[in-house]
Amino acid sequence: MSSNVQIAKRTLGKTGIEVTPIGLGMMEFAGGGGLMGPAFPIIEQENKNATVKAGLDGGVNWFDTAELYGAGVSETSLAIALKAAGKKDDDVVVATKWWPLFRTAHNIPKTIGDRLRFLDGYRISLYMIHQPFSFSSPEAEMEEMAKLVEAGKIHSVGVSNFNPEQMRRAHRQLQKHGLPLAVNQVRYSLLDRRIETNGILETAKELGVTIIAYTPLESGMLTGKYHKNPEILKSKSTFYRIRLQRSLEKSRGLVAVLEEIAGKYSATAAQVALNWIINSQGDTVVTIPGVTKISQAVESSGAMKFKLSGDELARLDEISKAIH
Repeated sequence: MSSNVQIAKRTLGKTGIEVTPIGLGMMEFAGGGGLMGPAFPIIEQENKNATVKAGLDGGVNWFDTAELYGAGVSETSLAIALKAAGKKDDDVVVATKWWPLFRTAHNIPKTIGDRLRFLDGYRISLYMIHQPFSFSSPEAEMEEMAKLVEAGKIHSVGVSNFNPEQMRRAHRQLQKHGLPLAVNQVRYSLLDRRIETNGILETAKELGVTIIAYTPLESGMLTGKYHKNPEILKSKSTFYRIRLQRSLEKSRGLVAVLEEIAGKYSATAAQVALNWIINSQGDTVVTIPGVTKISQAVESSGAMKFKLSGDELARLDEISKAIH
């Protein structure tokens, strides 16, 4: 898909910020820095540039990063890649997150300068609380986030991994400042549909909050690559290997159907899985598949080229629910 192809955008909550249904996750650009650095290989900046450009050329207009992703390595890498692609601040939407572990809400204004410095001229369109486990309440966190909006440091406020009650508390506090809660970024895929039953999705729809689905391909399980070649699992860390092995057999039938449907659209199983996520709940859910290389950015952005039929969405829904 060329960069001039028009893709219908969606608004992040009630913010007016428009994003494509699929953005790209920059977590694996973290290699070499911070707590998460050792978990990921170091990718040459030239390859990062090419990967981001491939996503942009595929129509993607937004990118998700975080303080946790390499303590600035991911954010810096993204900014360099966007500049290399000739993208100005107004051309893209950048989302990043504050890491709350062992911190209070007072740290939010203290570290925003670092976020802005690493992003090097790209505004923070969306700033999220990464996890609900700081030493402060959601109300205190939202107070500090609201101040950042008022100061022009960020443009909208979101949360990540918040339960329904925490979402409501954040929403209520922001309302006092006339601000919407833009998003809740949570895990969601055909193999992990807990948000449909634990109240998160229902609450998001009620409040007008967008769900950003992370791990939409279940670390590659829904691409079918592990079913075709289980030997690949041996190269994974023990944590990932055990988790993926548990999913291998139970997901085999689902992946077969993904591949069958993919044939109709000249697509891949991964693209069908992503298409289900962005279309099964109306406009409520957008997603951020992670990328490390050009082919993944091309594949992920290509999932916006088609739309599954109602029957196909229902078929995947039924098969997916049967294996949960």
